[in-house]
Amino acid sequence: MSSYTQISPQRIEEMRALIGQRKLRDHMFAIVGLVCMLIAVLTMIASFASLLFDGWSRLTPEFFTSFPSRRAADAGILSSWVGTTLVMLVTMLAAVPLGIGAAIYLEEYAKQGIVTDIIEVNVTNLAGVPSIIYGLLALGLFVYILGLGESVLAAGLTLALLILPVVIVSTREALRAVPSTIREAAYALGATRWQMVSDHLLPYSRGGILTGVIIGMSRAIGETAPIITIGALTFIAFLPPSPVSAEPPFINFDWLFAPFTVLPIQMFNWVSRPDPAFAVNAAAAGVVLIVMTLLMNGFAIYLRYQIRKTIKW
Repeated sequence: MSSYTQISPQRIEEMRALIGQRKLRDHMFAIVGLVCMLIAVLTMIASFASLLFDGWSRLTPEFFTSFPSRRAADAGILSSWVGTTLVMLVTMLAAVPLGIGAAIYLEEYAKQGIVTDIIEVNVTNLAGVPSIIYGLLALGLFVYILGLGESVLAAGLTLALLILPVVIVSTREALRAVPSTIREAAYALGATRWQMVSDHLLPYSRGGILTGVIIGMSRAIGETAPIITIGALTFIAFLPPSPVSAEPPFINFDWLFAPFTVLPIQMFNWVSRPDPAFAVNAAAAGVVLIVMTLLMNGFAIYLRYQIRKTIKW
């Protein structure tokens, strides 16, 4: 008696036809995905090229070292790019540790239950809340209740709230992507839960966590609505105090409570003016904003590549 069942030639042909159909679907899906990607990339390149063409004449050293002015030829982005840098610094320092810590707790320490489920659902939903809602929340909490005023600190904390759900969700996904065998091996060697998290889980998930952080920061750097809501200035001709002092203790925190403006608001101010020359300034500022975002993403990709080279599964 034969140890296997003979497959009829007709059945073999049917299987071949089915496999061919599925391969054809795979190829069609790959082609559609490639076309969608090319459309998105070409649209972005065309938009950036249009901004660059319109604002190229204003991309001079004086444009970066001059304050805003009522004359378009003399106007610059010194106060706005410095304000953007300081606000992003506060946002990163507030959102990244808090978001990563919350994700570690929810993923590794929190017990499953109704409370945890409610927190997870709300964190996921908050990632899609319009940014103006965060601006109204920050206006009541940071500006009025805590008395921070229209300051760099209030703006940084506002944007930190905005990107916090993104950081939490992306960090949790990065932690879940680590094979369970890593956890089991750490426990088998007698490691505590914190030792497993700090010495094994976080090092293996750093690339994914970094990706989520940069996605959040890229969103924050272009936000305008929450910053306007808390009262950012549209015209400012001075810089916040320097974070570094020449006298002990060499660190100055007065800049946290200084008035500020950022690049998106400066662009909004310029495009709202009737003089076409200010639109050229806005285009140049848009180029600077896109380049800053690309530099952040490029630096993140480089760090992620370096991290992955050091990881051995």
